Amino acid sequence: MSTIESGVEAATAPREAKHKSLLREVVETILLTVAIYVIVNAATGRFRIQGASMEPTLHSGQFVITNKVAYKIGQPRRGDIIVFIAPRTAQEEDYIKRIIGLPGETVRVEARKVYVNGQMIEEPYIADAPQYSSTWKVGPDEYFVLGDNRNHSNDSHDWGLLKRDAILGKAWLIYWPPEFWGGVPNYSAYSLASTP
Repeated sequence: MSTIESGVEAATAPREAKHKSLLREVVETILLTVAIYVIVNAATGRFRIQGASMEPTLHSGQFVITNKVAYKIGQPRRGDIIVFIAPRTAQEEDYIKRIIGLPGETVRVEARKVYVNGQMIEEPYIADAPQYSSTWKVGPDEYFVLGDNRNHSNDSHDWGLLKRDAILGKAWLIYWPPEFWGGVPNYSAYSLASTP
């Protein structure tokens, strides 16, 4: 074998190794991107607000990120804003409302006030006080949900109680439009409870 042929072989080997290394990096980057995409989509969801049922808290046209893991490691709480599969609709739709009543509780709306187990709850986030009256007993694995725009919301006061397995996630972050960037204002059970 001549020295010229040896030199060509020697030069080709590092070039092939470099191409293999580059290819491996490209494949690793693609796999990592796919893995991140799958993890992010498994843990979160995106939802567009349509209509005025959550005014003044959330506005039509806003986009929110929902935390789909929150209720796999914890329980829904009063005051949480949740996204769920709407009951009693011909096609599968997602709704967004606020949890008011928890499993085993009794919710009563009377004289434009909301009571849970006889205790009136403070609601600084609503548009107007409700103009309807009724009482609902929340069963196991059920929730009573209302829109913050009480008199213009298709919610539990219309169609009844929400099953736990219909909940898709907890509204977590407003990401569009930019002027509304920030966390979704969920209220804890403690901030809602008050004396009758």
